[in-house]
Amino acid sequence: MGGATFLVNPDQPDAFTISVAGRNLWALECLRENIETGCTPIDHPAPRWSAYVHRLRGMGFVIETMTETHGGPFPGHHARYVLRSTFRNIERENER
Repeated sequence: MGGATFLVNPDQPDAFTISVAGRNLWALECLRENIETGCTPIDHPAPRWSAYVHRLRGMGFVIETMTETHGGPFPGHHARYVLRSTFRNIERENER
């Protein structure tokens, strides 16, 4: 997976440009595609969702974490991540 460059908060005075690649880009695209409902490790299996979200937050993206409970043979709780930042694509690496 290549990389992509985004303009974050494009309509705000604090707008900034960031490049994202690899699994962080995959997670960001999942969050963007599910902007209303967010993503969980149950709905979008990946080994390190919390790490991807942590890295994206470190880059400046605002991502809300909601804790949800689940039943089944292994009841417990899981996170639902919802992207709150606005951004737009500037360039994808493979478009150069």
